[in-house]
Amino acid sequence: MRMRPTLSWTPADGLPPGTTDLEPVADALRLGGVLALTGAGISTESGIPDYRGEGGSLTRHTPMTYQDFTGSAGARRRYWARSHLGRRVFARARPNSGHRAVAAFERQGLLSGVITQNVDGLHQAAGSEGVVELHGGLDRVVCLSCRALSPRAELAARLEEANAGFAPVAAGINPDGDADLSDEQVGDFRVVPCTVCGGILKPDVVFFGENVPPQRVEHCRALVREASSLLVLGSSLTVMSGLRFVRQAARTGTPVLIVNRDPTRGDPHALSRVALPLGAALGAVAERLDISVDGGTAA
Repeated sequence: MRMRPTLSWTPADGLPPGTTDLEPVADALRLGGVLALTGAGISTESGIPDYRGEGGSLTRHTPMTYQDFTGSAGARRRYWARSHLGRRVFARARPNSGHRAVAAFERQGLLSGVITQNVDGLHQAAGSEGVVELHGGLDRVVCLSCRALSPRAELAARLEEANAGFAPVAAGINPDGDADLSDEQVGDFRVVPCTVCGGILKPDVVFFGENVPPQRVEHCRALVREASSLLVLGSSLTVMSGLRFVRQAARTGTPVLIVNRDPTRGDPHALSRVALPLGAALGAVAERLDISVDGGTAA
């Protein structure tokens, strides 16, 4: 039986509650040089659930770990069957007003960059260009033997051919693109190997239990060092991969602002946490700055 990764934390006592005051966020953006750090919460309005919010997927789903994936052919079969089905839902997702607002802030030169913990590619689809995918992206696949990269669409076509008629109904879709399927629904799903060397294929994402590549971490640390402030959007900051950048900013006196409906592990380091839905909150900030989220500047 797979053990659930350690993905919980206890909020600190004595912290002020979340606010609805967006002016500190608007003020930071007016100054420019803001680095955005985004999490699953920014994609929920696009139909992709988060892990820990109300109805989050961790209440019913244990994410695949790197150790399980590399150590078990059965685990890989379950993952690829579920991910193959989940990809169809992800492919239909479209950027929401939160993604579009981030792209608009970037177009206006207010952001120094975007670090996202998400693997859905919605920031790029909204028009953001300076995006660092901290945990990789579901749009590509890597071979664990020869390290060859290939498009996910290419693998999807091969899996369709190898599993004609595979169309079970999933109980739900998770933030990592994994559909909820029973072992009976997975059945004898066929996994295909790398076309270059015959090795094991893995999505080019960082699984739980796997480390973010060191060079990527250092690139993000450099972005934090250069930022005038750090704006966290839709992340509980439960795992260290994102929290480390909040702690880095706080150590050097770089202001940290958080927009997330629920308390986060980074709240002790933040000037404020705005407890509002992201789409509405960022849309309201854009209005204060006379910026259209659909491109250009409001008249």
